[in-house]
Amino acid sequence: MKKIVLTAINAKYIHSNPAIYSLKANAGEYGQTVELAEYTINHQREEILAGIYQRKPDVVGFSCYIWNIEYVLDVAENLKKVCPHLQIVLGGPEVSYDAEKVLEKYPFVDLVMVGEGENTFRQYVAYVQGKGVSDLSEIQGLCFRNEGKPFFTAPQMPIKMDDLVFPYQDVEQMENRIIYYETIRGCPFSCSYCLSSLDKTVRLRSLNLVFQELTFFLEHKVPQVKFVDRTFNCNHTHAYEIWKFIKEHDNGITNFHFEIGGDLLREEDFELFREFRPGLIQFEIGVQSTNLSTIEEIRRKMDLEELSRHVERVRQGKNIHQHLDLIAGLPYEDYESFHQSFNDVYRMHPDQFQLGFLKVLKGSYMEEKREDYEIAYQSRPPYEVLSTKWLPFEDVLRLKQVEEMVEVYYNSFQFQATMILLEKQFLDAFTMYEKMGMYYEENGLFGLKHSRIARYEILWAFIEKNVEGEKCREWLRQTLTFDLFARDFVKNPPDFILPRTKEYQQEVRSFFTRETEHPTVLEGYEGYLPKQLFHMIYLREFTLDIPVLLETGEICERKAYSLLFDYQKRNSLTHSAKIVTVTV
Repeated sequence: MKKIVLTAINAKYIHSNPAIYSLKANAGEYGQTVELAEYTINHQREEILAGIYQRKPDVVGFSCYIWNIEYVLDVAENLKKVCPHLQIVLGGPEVSYDAEKVLEKYPFVDLVMVGEGENTFRQYVAYVQGKGVSDLSEIQGLCFRNEGKPFFTAPQMPIKMDDLVFPYQDVEQMENRIIYYETIRGCPFSCSYCLSSLDKTVRLRSLNLVFQELTFFLEHKVPQVKFVDRTFNCNHTHAYEIWKFIKEHDNGITNFHFEIGGDLLREEDFELFREFRPGLIQFEIGVQSTNLSTIEEIRRKMDLEELSRHVERVRQGKNIHQHLDLIAGLPYEDYESFHQSFNDVYRMHPDQFQLGFLKVLKGSYMEEKREDYEIAYQSRPPYEVLSTKWLPFEDVLRLKQVEEMVEVYYNSFQFQATMILLEKQFLDAFTMYEKMGMYYEENGLFGLKHSRIARYEILWAFIEKNVEGEKCREWLRQTLTFDLFARDFVKNPPDFILPRTKEYQQEVRSFFTRETEHPTVLEGYEGYLPKQLFHMIYLREFTLDIPVLLETGEICERKAYSLLFDYQKRNSLTHSAKIVTVTV
């Protein structure tokens, strides 16, 4: 029997490639002749080459995406040099939509699988083993050379979701990795930048099968299952029943990730969400733009007012992490329009705010319209936008700076109180991050690796330069102090954090003595001495009411009060210490 190796080169170790697992699981009786080989883009290419070569394969298939295609082509070309008779097969979205060009440009590639691969691969494996059809042209969904020219076979018909074999029977090989799982293929929407919109045949996996497979994940206490379904709740009944099942069978460990249409949520969904364990599920919601002309042009259907209300309702529950996305470089979106879209989404208070840049994917409607929109984009993956009719390259660079500032100072969860207060010193949130980016640029801070403490010191230097008023700066000193200690007990804090007075430290010691004798606040610290607690739990005096600031955004001063930071008990969504107001 000939050996077939399916290879995936992932972006990170924690990622897995569901495509190769599904191909092997659905190869039928010939699946035993298929081996899986997963690497990451952090591996040396020579290491990947050697690893595949040492398996002595007859056929090597590569799963191709924008993040790995250059690695794949380099490794495949060198494999062909050392194994001239080896069959090189490519599949995946990065080659499916221009298979003919791939074969013309890369002579070391023998075959491209076009589109959905399970049925095609099963037939191809049977052919390789001499058990199936006698000629490749009889297999649907292929592109190969015939008399030196690319030849397409008939398109493969969409597979029924219930016919797919569950690919994760051996869950041990997925330890410490994200499991990607699908219950839907196709998408009912027509977003011009997305490849999922090309498949209008929305197909659902039967709920009885989904429940069996979710039970498998739950019983094995898988850390995270990421549903790859596009707009998971496009079918309300399907989504609701799965969410209900997850709630009723929660194992206290597994987290489930869903990409949803936030405006499609219904009242019964919110009622169900209230019962979820914090961290049980998380949502990714693609807003992309709030410019109505842009929304219409990219053929996206979305009720922005409804979306905003629904995001706020989920946020009020304080138990579901929400990740909201914007895309820069879309048609009719100039710098000022993106400025407005940014502020619109920022006011929704997402837990993660992703600023992405348009990628002009092969086969997408956006690619067809590239000349109309005057889009200039990278010739090599990831095909990211450089400029458009509305957004010059100079503005793209400015938005890149804003993106990095948001990533560092918002998405890290490490500056929550400070970002709320600091925003009030500027015209709006976008302007604040824009000014922070300008400060980094002027001081040569981009491109350097900064420690966590350094990020606080840089922000304080920015505050000193850009915030007027001694009282405002003092409030910001307090929020920075709060944010720093909310994450960890920092033994050597930066200079801008004022040391606690000797009198206050003595009051803290007395507080710990009382707590060890008659606990009122601290639980789980029985047996510890006051001296030990002094070095484990942090207390700090404030005059700005930071809990109110975090809850309502309002600025309130009060008489000096103390906050206790308990690092043994952390928020499951933000990972911050449990924080309690105490009397010292």
